[in-house]
Amino acid sequence: MLLFDHSYSSPEENLACDEAILEACEATEIPSGVLRFWESPRYFVVLGYTGKIDIEANIAACRGREIPILRRCSGGGTVLQGPGCLNYSLVFPIAEGEALSGILETNRFVMNRNARALSRVLNAPVEIQGHSDLTLEGRKFSGNAQRRKRKFFLFHGTFLLDFDLGLLKGVLPLPTLQPQYRGQRAHGDFVINLNTDPQRVKKALREEWDAEGTLGLAPQARMAKLIEEKYARREWNARF
Repeated sequence: MLLFDHSYSSPEENLACDEAILEACEATEIPSGVLRFWESPRYFVVLGYTGKIDIEANIAACRGREIPILRRCSGGGTVLQGPGCLNYSLVFPIAEGEALSGILETNRFVMNRNARALSRVLNAPVEIQGHSDLTLEGRKFSGNAQRRKRKFFLFHGTFLLDFDLGLLKGVLPLPTLQPQYRGQRAHGDFVINLNTDPQRVKKALREEWDAEGTLGLAPQARMAKLIEEKYARREWNARF
């Protein structure tokens, strides 16, 4: 497993990087899986692959705050990105057997290991709730999603460390589909910051996923193509 700890300045680059690494691994241009860490220097809303922009984002509020709305290549719900939100991206080979044979099996495989790593950081029990949330005392601090190809999958998510949680209410309506454990709670009552050093989180995940080598450079040509054809285009970002 190779480590790529690099953040780009634009939302488009950060989203394209994840998909470009997945494509490069699938094409055997990268010899092993990759664990990436990144944090956006600016706020942006990102929809899941099938997210409906008119329902899942407050377009007027985002426009007024100059917060762009983009769409990622994986499923899952709509999230707000920005400073204080640490992101990880895991591109992992799909081995033969039961552990990674489908979406639910892969969720269990990755989430169990991530929960174990974060429990060590927090010295407290971390729970897996909903489809792919990590929670502390019933409040969510990590949401996750995946994209699968034939030989590799991308599993990526967020860790709320020191995020402006008050901004969520203005730009994200309550989701129409909620996990049962949420109980219709407002954003401020549902999510929580961990208030911990991001380096501790990174170290725990590096150890959990045996990320010892280093990926020197992301697949730049693939990134540029994805940005031009997808992430910089309204046809993609507002497709639903």
